[in-house]
Amino acid sequence: MCNSVLQVDVIIPTQTKYLDLIGSIGEHIAKDIENFLGDREALAYHLNLVLTEATTNAIKHANNDPKDTVRITIHIQDNELNIKVYDHGQGFDLESVPLPDFDQPRESGMGIFFIRTLMDSVTYTKQPDCNILEIIKYL
Repeated sequence: MCNSVLQVDVIIPTQTKYLDLIGSIGEHIAKDIENFLGDREALAYHLNLVLTEATTNAIKHANNDPKDTVRITIHIQDNELNIKVYDHGQGFDLESVPLPDFDQPRESGMGIFFIRTLMDSVTYTKQPDCNILEIIKYL
């Protein structure tokens, strides 16, 4: 049982040079979760990939304002890891994202598929001032 609470809140400019930082934060968190009995290396890899993909999408679909930012929060409590990625882009309909074409894979278009495959819950909501991609993993 994991009773401790962890809250990480990161705000980065909409620039891809910060993707390694975001991914490594996920790796470090996975390796430090108390009382986690699962495969830490796999969780570390999955969090790196999911955080990198989610942040990439937020940056790629931002409003191209150099002053724009992406906010990422990671909250762990009661065996639930909750990731939220806040962006100010035009947003998208999560349910209309097609499955990737595995016969002719492209370099883009796999992010949401990976996130949905590796995590337990993925939702996307448009708020008046931002969009929120919420990702949940039960530990």
